[in-house]
Amino acid sequence: MEYIAIGKIATTHGLKGEVKIDSWSDFDEERYLPGNRIFLERDGKKVPLEVATFRMHKNCPLVSFEGHQDINLVEDWRGSVLYVEKNDRIELPEGEDYADDVIGMNAVDEEGKELGTVTGFETTLAQPVLRIKKADGSTF
Repeated sequence: MEYIAIGKIATTHGLKGEVKIDSWSDFDEERYLPGNRIFLERDGKKVPLEVATFRMHKNCPLVSFEGHQDINLVEDWRGSVLYVEKNDRIELPEGEDYADDVIGMNAVDEEGKELGTVTGFETTLAQPVLRIKKADGSTF
C-alpha cells in the first residue's frame, strides 16, 4: 500500500482531543470530512484513524478522531505526520498533477530546452520548488 503525506500535527487544541494540523493539502475541507480515514505515523507504522470532527480555526484545520477525543490521548502526537492512501486522493482536473506525480518527468524551459529530470520537490512558504538533476549529475 502506498501512502501520501498530507500534513503534520502541530499541537493540541482544547481539552476534547482536537489537533491543529500543519496541512500540506489543498483539499482540507474534503480531506478531513467526518468518517474519512487518515493514517498517523507512530513508531514507523501507519495507524488508521477515523475523522470525528473538522473545523477551520485561524486558517488551520482542527481535527479530532473517533475514540481519541481527549487531550490526554493525543498530546504525544505532536510532530507526527498524517497520511492518506494514495488511491484515496482526490481526482484533479485535467492538466493538473500532484507534486509527487512529476517525479521522474523531464523538465524543459519555456523554449523547450531540456533541463534535466525532476527528482523531488520542497515546499517553501511562497511556493513548491522542484529539484532537478541535470545530465552531468548535478542538481538545482
